[in-house]
Amino acid sequence: MTRILLAGASGMVGREVLRQALADPRIGEIVAPARRPLAAHPKLRDVRVDFDALPADAPWWKVDAVICTLGTTIRDAGSRAAFRKVDLDYPLAVARQALAHGAATFVLTSASGADADSRIFYSRTKGELERDLRTLGYRSLCLVRPGLLGGERDRRRPIEHAGMRLLGAIGPLLPRRYRVVPAERVAATLLRMALDAEPGVRIIESEEIGSASASQ
Repeated sequence: MTRILLAGASGMVGREVLRQALADPRIGEIVAPARRPLAAHPKLRDVRVDFDALPADAPWWKVDAVICTLGTTIRDAGSRAAFRKVDLDYPLAVARQALAHGAATFVLTSASGADADSRIFYSRTKGELERDLRTLGYRSLCLVRPGLLGGERDRRRPIEHAGMRLLGAIGPLLPRRYRVVPAERVAATLLRMALDAEPGVRIIESEEIGSASASQ
């Protein structure tokens, strides 16, 4: 059975990945390095870590695949530098450690519009992460790029919540790329890409999430 490391298990998408993974008989163990405890489960290895000082020799790094849902907002992080640490530095650190211990597959929750040359800071940071991950040498790398995420967050954001309700109402009128993507659908796609890993780099755009299609 597959052993998966899930980075970001306490976030909106990460929680849904964890829920689905724990119920999946193909998965034997989920390793979840996190800063705060998670609910106990026989298949869950709940590991306390400081992402600024990840242990290089921990045995739990030995997994088949990594799913990374780490991410924040500039508002929650407090600064651009803090945002880059969570959305770029931490995922790269996890990717390097897991690869050094034999992981062959890495699946990332990126973002629609990710582009290392973008003038938009958020999109540029996501694009830089994608670019750097491509250089590491994973046998299978999948970049999942959702647009607007739908679901319950730990911290309620009133303006965002109102906007999501509006977009949900007019969703059928919008092009698929601009529709709200439920967190459970993103999670299901991440799991499928980790379990059905194929060699090379695959990109799943927002309108493709929930389907089997992907681009190189």
